[in-house]
Amino acid sequence: MTQPSTPAGPSSSNAPAPPFVLSGKVAAVTGAASGIGQSVALLLARQGAQVFVLDVDTAGGADTVARIVHGSGSARFIECDVASESAVTRAFGELMSHAGRLDILVNNAGVAHIGNLESTSEDDFDRVYSINVKGVFFCLRAAAPLLVRSGGGAIVNVSSIAALVGLENRFAYSATKGAVQAMTLSVARDYLDRNVRCNAVCPARVHTPFVDGFLERHYPGREREMFERLSAAQPIGRMGRPDEVAALVLYLCSDEAAFITGCTYPIDGGVLSAR
Repeated sequence: MTQPSTPAGPSSSNAPAPPFVLSGKVAAVTGAASGIGQSVALLLARQGAQVFVLDVDTAGGADTVARIVHGSGSARFIECDVASESAVTRAFGELMSHAGRLDILVNNAGVAHIGNLESTSEDDFDRVYSINVKGVFFCLRAAAPLLVRSGGGAIVNVSSIAALVGLENRFAYSATKGAVQAMTLSVARDYLDRNVRCNAVCPARVHTPFVDGFLERHYPGREREMFERLSAAQPIGRMGRPDEVAALVLYLCSDEAAFITGCTYPIDGGVLSAR
């Protein structure tokens, strides 16, 4: 007796693509020698992107590239001081000479400063502004035409929870991250018709080498105590991890976020909800 035929399942060629795949895309990540930037570079490469690591830290940048290559990814380090317009122009020119296109920009490079209005000197303010604001501006201006030339792309600016709430002794830092928020909205609006999306993520306290260095400098011998105190100060009970921020950045860079632009995403362990 002839058995009824069973419809064949979908072929692998017709199966939906897995989410968050970046194969064929070229990404530039600033400040990728350590911390959040390094985690972002590693994750984008793991998802198939060719990653260009831009940083002033040559040793750290080489380490990020080595980790990516060890994991069978594709990466290249370009030394770049984002506070220098000529250095940024040169870095993106080098990127184009190697890759020929740009699809993703992650503006992560930044510095912190501790101090209130009265204790912040002009030199302090200028130093933070030159990297956190002008650095983002220079990279946006260099990258946007390249994204348009590639048919569109995604920009993610790493801002901070300091742009959304008042934090004690973060006057200059908060001012610069507020500027990043404004630039994000402006670029998102101006590039709507050119298929370039621009969003921002706003982390709260994340455990990075900066935190460890801060504790070593200011609390020698009490690092563990102060680390636990800083962790407990987060409503969720711990600091964030760089890989958690990287996962959010990946989403915003992916085609799954194609309907999202001009948005700000706190990743803050409950800071906003607890206020």
